[in-house]
Amino acid sequence: MKQTVYTASPESQQIHVWRLNAEGSLTLVQVVDVPGQVQPMVVSPDKRFLYVGVRPEFRVLAYRIAPDDGALTFTAEAPLPGSPTHISTDRQGRFLFSGSYNSGCVSVTRLEEGVPVEIVDVVEGLEGCHSANISPDNRTLWVPALKQDRICLFTLSDDGHLAAQTPSEVTTVEGAGPRHMVFHPNQQYAYVVNELNSSVDVWELNDPKGQIECVQTLDMMPSEFSDTRWAADIHITPDGRHLYACDRTSSLITIFSISEDGSVLSIEGFQPTETQPRGFNIDNSGQFLIAAGQKSHHIALYKIHGEQGLLEEKGRYAVGQGPMWVVVNAH
Repeated sequence: MKQTVYTASPESQQIHVWRLNAEGSLTLVQVVDVPGQVQPMVVSPDKRFLYVGVRPEFRVLAYRIAPDDGALTFTAEAPLPGSPTHISTDRQGRFLFSGSYNSGCVSVTRLEEGVPVEIVDVVEGLEGCHSANISPDNRTLWVPALKQDRICLFTLSDDGHLAAQTPSEVTTVEGAGPRHMVFHPNQQYAYVVNELNSSVDVWELNDPKGQIECVQTLDMMPSEFSDTRWAADIHITPDGRHLYACDRTSSLITIFSISEDGSVLSIEGFQPTETQPRGFNIDNSGQFLIAAGQKSHHIALYKIHGEQGLLEEKGRYAVGQGPMWVVVNAH
């Protein structure tokens, strides 16, 4: 399996393309100059395109991915209704979702043969909208509204429109600030990192009554931490055994183990990392974690070890200025 790592650096308007080597090192393949401040990125489900949100002219760019080395070629662009904070796709590659924190909205863009074509729906009134996350069955879009301490739930129609579900939302504790989330491979649980109190919530997607319930909330910070909490990103290993979340103030990655059924998290340790880690990701084999330091202008590569999922640094690499997003593609 070949793997390529993409890092987005908005301050220098660049994407760095890296080959992830099997022994745990990175080789620079390409540096792409982007027409705008490159923000969130996501790879299409068929691995053929990298979608990139940019500002101050709000749009999504599509880059074709070379199958041999993962290099990028600009292919198309389409407008977005607000500054893109997070982008994702449905699991079939038919629609692209963009959450906008500043505009308080989530949008749906139709994709045609992998290319973004037109906006088909916009839902407003989502203050601090920070991500858009399609459920494993490709039917429910989870949209955290950070400033409202709620996650809105929408049904995705076959033509890309969003309709509020029943219930239409779930709520966190006041002041938590739900931000990013991931789903367990068994499709029974979701994990949400809360920015403002640096906690992680475990959501059971369907209890016996068909309801969505928060079954655990865990403080992700060391007991001695007393500074401002400022959590950012969350990712799960492909086997569903380990979960990781980062806090920017402390520049720490918190390491969790996950119970076999996915319902319970336990903290295994804390990994100091690059200064102000706003984004990180895990490779497709579940062996490596790559973290970006927004203030260090470097990325760090870690090996994931053993039953606890602890991290061992294998190397660090200079990238563009203010790196904030990492994605990994297998091809």
